[in-house]
Amino acid sequence: MTHFLPKLFRWVFTVLAVLTALAAVGLIAVILVDPTLPPDARFGPVHGELMGQPATLALQSDASGQGEPALSARAFNGNVTMTVDKPAGAIELLKGHGLPLLLIYAVFFTALFELLRRLFRNVGRGDSFTPQSVRLVQVVGGALIVFSLISAVGESWFAHAMYAYLTEHTQIAISGTSVRLPPAANTQLLVRFPFGSPVFLSGLLVLALAEVFRQGLALQRESDLTI
Repeated sequence: MTHFLPKLFRWVFTVLAVLTALAAVGLIAVILVDPTLPPDARFGPVHGELMGQPATLALQSDASGQGEPALSARAFNGNVTMTVDKPAGAIELLKGHGLPLLLIYAVFFTALFELLRRLFRNVGRGDSFTPQSVRLVQVVGGALIVFSLISAVGESWFAHAMYAYLTEHTQIAISGTSVRLPPAANTQLLVRFPFGSPVFLSGLLVLALAEVFRQGLALQRESDLTI
């Protein structure tokens, strides 16, 4: 069992690394192709549930049939309606802000799974407490911390851009009363340091464990020299 688990984890992380690498390649292809929303695009209405109440979502042309299609959503028996004009602009924002963010996620997880694959390869060989293994653990911890910082900035950047667009192109009505979203300048969609995020804390924990392993390796070397 002790020899089986490292091999199992190595193969699991190999498969995950390949899958995330393929996802990264797919995202790059989508970015390069740069798809757009056709002017006559439409779908729905799609029926579903929101908080246990029936809801519909549809992309339909405007009343005149000359302008761009609009994305509309209805919930709570039609008491709450939301219409997004020019959804093609939201798709452009998604391509310009969301897809690069997803690509960062895919590249990070590909690198992380590759590092873990190498680590468990060393464990399977019996090289758990070696400078190479300790270095791999340190790189994993550092990568987690760097990723938490980059993802926090990227997510805030994407959220602020998308929210600013929606405030200009979204109409909301509650029981027939029009409601406007607060302007983006008045919101708190600012970059927040991820000191409390699980990824950041996990990175600190992994770095702490790497330091413990490094100190243990140094003590082992001193003991071997003494003997």
